[in-house]
Amino acid sequence: MMYSKVEVPFELFEIQILDATDEDLINISQELGLALNLEEMKRIKDYFKKKGRNPTDIEIQSIGQAWSEHCCYKSSKYYLKKSIFKSKADYVILAIEEDAGVAEFDEDHAYVVALESHNHPSAIEPYGGAATGIGGILRDVLCMGSQPVALIDPLFFGEPATPVEEIPPGTKHPLYLLSGVVSGIRDYGNRVGIPTVSGSLFFDQSYLTNCIVNVGCVGIAPKKNIIRSRAGNAGDIFILAGGFTGRDGIHGVTFASAELHEKSEEESRSAVQLGNPIIKEPIIHSCLELVEKKLITGMKDLGGGGLSCVVGEMAHSAGFGAEVHLEKVPLKEENMAPWEIWVSESQERMMVTVRPKNVDEVLYVFQKWDVPATIIGSVTKEKSLRVYFQDYKIYEMDIDFVTSGVEYCRPYTALKNKVDETDTSSPPENYEKTFIDIISHPNVASREWVIRQYDHEVRASTVLKPLHGRFNFEGPGDASIIKPTKSYKGLSLCVATNPWLVKTNPYWGTASIVDEMIRNLVSVNSVPHSFADCLNFGNPEKEERMGEFVECVEAMGWMVDGIGIPCLSGNVSLYNETVHGSIAPTPSLLGLGLIDDIRNSITSDLKRKGDPIVLIGETKKEFGGSLYSAVTGANGKVPRTSPELLKSYSDAMLESFNEFEVVACHDLSEGGLAVGIAEMCIGSGIGASIDLSGMKEETYTKLFSESNTRWLVEIKESDLSDYLSLFNSKGLNVIVLGATGGNNLTFTDGAFSFSLSVEEIEQAWRTGITRYTG
Repeated sequence: MMYSKVEVPFELFEIQILDATDEDLINISQELGLALNLEEMKRIKDYFKKKGRNPTDIEIQSIGQAWSEHCCYKSSKYYLKKSIFKSKADYVILAIEEDAGVAEFDEDHAYVVALESHNHPSAIEPYGGAATGIGGILRDVLCMGSQPVALIDPLFFGEPATPVEEIPPGTKHPLYLLSGVVSGIRDYGNRVGIPTVSGSLFFDQSYLTNCIVNVGCVGIAPKKNIIRSRAGNAGDIFILAGGFTGRDGIHGVTFASAELHEKSEEESRSAVQLGNPIIKEPIIHSCLELVEKKLITGMKDLGGGGLSCVVGEMAHSAGFGAEVHLEKVPLKEENMAPWEIWVSESQERMMVTVRPKNVDEVLYVFQKWDVPATIIGSVTKEKSLRVYFQDYKIYEMDIDFVTSGVEYCRPYTALKNKVDETDTSSPPENYEKTFIDIISHPNVASREWVIRQYDHEVRASTVLKPLHGRFNFEGPGDASIIKPTKSYKGLSLCVATNPWLVKTNPYWGTASIVDEMIRNLVSVNSVPHSFADCLNFGNPEKEERMGEFVECVEAMGWMVDGIGIPCLSGNVSLYNETVHGSIAPTPSLLGLGLIDDIRNSITSDLKRKGDPIVLIGETKKEFGGSLYSAVTGANGKVPRTSPELLKSYSDAMLESFNEFEVVACHDLSEGGLAVGIAEMCIGSGIGASIDLSGMKEETYTKLFSESNTRWLVEIKESDLSDYLSLFNSKGLNVIVLGATGGNNLTFTDGAFSFSLSVEEIEQAWRTGITRYTG
């Protein structure tokens, strides 16, 4: 018998761990849903041996939450600290150590950023999983004392054309997941009144049994109002505010720290939380009022692990302990066991610490906003955590033991030398057909079906929107810009990701994503300032999966350190794997840039007829992981880059924007030059004539290569000569490709030529996704 009932007037069990065999320890972990391995269970056993007693169920459940992959980053933090966290900047206020990162926006304000995953919950219940992802990321930004002002959403699904009969048992069709996830993000973000201004949508069959849903949020706050996610003083009072606590969301973090399987839907549905956006807005208002009035000493949201993590982390970060009385926690349902109350991840809850003299005023502010709030405990000098229920002490552990977690330097297989980059590319049999296949591919086609469901203009501060160009006929943009304060200074946001590149070569694929992030920010005339990352990978206990992760963070660290932009915040989501296989390694990046005057922002759509079109950067035969490879079946080298090269070109681009009238700019990424110029035409309805003869390489390479560090610009004819001289003087590649005008997009290369109407190209692009979604 591994469990024995404790003689108290409520449900409490003692876990017989002291005499447990190794097999018993594994069984305990599995039966209690702890997701802890044998070595971790042995560590717990040793701790309680020194205590001379067995743990209660609430104690061991608490450790399961705190030591989960989701909460303590046990497989990833060694490599993150080694590669990414070393990048610094003097304008960083807080990075990595809090729920969200903070950097200086201007003399008086800071911006706050967070990026998280909500993958497993969205695979089980797409609407609720995605909605609560938005709710959680809003709270992460709020708990730093900032007003959320923008949302982003990188999303990844199986191929939309997948036949129903090929869907494995326990798995939902990609279109069902896509619809549910977008609806969840739409309904939560729109109802709480925060615009969704940027994101990405990527389809690959590796996501068929494990979709990836990443969500990010940016906030703005006066610097003086930034608050920490930790207790302030011994004697402070813990006040729990917001939604009631229920059985939804129990074992959310341990569920997210293991592979999905066929029965996950029926076994783990209770791990998916239930969101309520209607209460979120008054929570935001009340918390910001408390911050402005300096009535609280610390604030943290209840996310992964619920009360069990938030109380311990707030106390531990401040060097204190805590005492909690669980019977004071308002409940959604009766007869919840103490451990269920302690680990529940029910949504819309915030924890604040308050000096005793301010408690009444804090409770009044919450009451004024109709937000339930309750005193549940206090901060103690002694660094231990004690939990009581109905005057019975049911939990007592050293806070350092619970919150320290474990750290692994997991073995991995180095993949650099194993990657086969043999070039098998060749010219297409039919250029026009290949071009249409690429421009209509779901990974490059219009995202309007998603974007139009989101209110990206609420709060009236979205200056540069997700789509650029003619009203109701816009084309794709590279980054959005928001105006978060009264000044004309703007904050640009973009998403960069390409799992095909990373799958083909984890190191150079990740370096390419960083390159794209910088290109996107530069394209709108903003200076790259910081970034956040969400790193989605398979099972880290498998050496090849761990190798993908290690090479990803090494490449990312190399790039951002060389460019000089810091990582403010991030998330690692592992175990995105099923018996059918692992997801493609999926780092998604949220880039942030600053623009001194939003009136100087640049969009991607062509503006006038007769203007020169200029290509900046060098085009090489680099087809590995490209859209051309996906369409033709070819293979090749993943594009190379370097931080020095990227910085040289980026600085020159920004200098050219200041000196000349650049009226349109677009970076080249998926689909290469052919797609880049087509997208500029789509946004404007203006055609272009492109002469490729001045470029090196073969025609198909010129058109479809996805080489890094390249932009297309439209410039005034009178500025052309001086514009070219600026880049030539720096030894950077620049070439005039042609001019805007007409109704067709025409490509010539010596005797080679093909031409399509902008209307035909636009039709293929606009229907690339809606042919599946309707």
